Amino acid sequence: MQGAGQSWSREESPSDVQPAFLRLHAHGTLAARVELAHQALLACNLCGRHCGVDRRTQLGGCRTGTVARLASFGPHHGEEDVLRGRAGSGTIFFSSCNLGCVFCQNADISQAPSGSLTPAEELADIMLWLQARGCHNINLVSPTHVVPMILEAVGAAAGRGLRLPLVYNTGGYESAEALALLDGVVDIYMPDMKYGDPEVAARLSGVQDYPACNAQAVREMHRQVGDLELDARGLAVRGLLVRHLVLPNDLAGTEHVLRFLATEISPHTALNLMDQYRPAHRAREYPELRRQTTTEEYRSAWQTAERLGLTRLSLCSR
Repeated sequence: MQGAGQSWSREESPSDVQPAFLRLHAHGTLAARVELAHQALLACNLCGRHCGVDRRTQLGGCRTGTVARLASFGPHHGEEDVLRGRAGSGTIFFSSCNLGCVFCQNADISQAPSGSLTPAEELADIMLWLQARGCHNINLVSPTHVVPMILEAVGAAAGRGLRLPLVYNTGGYESAEALALLDGVVDIYMPDMKYGDPEVAARLSGVQDYPACNAQAVREMHRQVGDLELDARGLAVRGLLVRHLVLPNDLAGTEHVLRFLATEISPHTALNLMDQYRPAHRAREYPELRRQTTTEEYRSAWQTAERLGLTRLSLCSR
């Protein structure tokens, strides 16, 4: 199964492509953005839950206070080709996701406060270390609940020579307030679009408004960065890259999600249509999740994407 695909490469050489946050840093406005972000922690509104808790004294749905908890970091060669290249994507995995997906394959990280509390200055050190290792980007995994700490770290790292694009790798349950803080900072948004049906979202991830919140977030992400752009090496430098995991028994509402992308975002949306679902975490408690996605289910999803006019499947799907 091959999508139409397009190169969508820039004419510049790789060294001509500068990450977005450098403009804010040069104009002296990134520090002000950091201050606004930390104020958001006083009545937290960073994700779709809008807990409203003061995270200095209370934990919300993400179970995280005012310091990010880091699960792991390093060059990662398992991401999409346009991110990993030859040297890998510089991933930073944050623990305690703001979602509660019953089939999460990283539940030991996402569903528990694993890892170590990591101050922003140390996060900046890690970003610079990943750059020194030759990574092609800084890939922030499950970042929604720690946006203020990330912005502070980016500001510190920018002053010390960080020059890599930022990938915002998220479950897709962002608030409008968080995305406003990230406007002009993030180069590549990589959200999940998990569900088309709110009742399924409530049952499997604990957030009934996920489809509506997710759609609003993806619209704003695309407004900020547009369709995915590649440099002369075929590496992503800016734009939107969506992931959609095909679930058994059409639980993901795949046609609904793909129609939204094709008609309300762009037919040129870079899409990783994923087939790697396996029962994990608490999935076996749900009869409809106890088996893998079949080849026929995945083929049907791919054919649906092609029928709806999505042209950039082979670019990102593995």
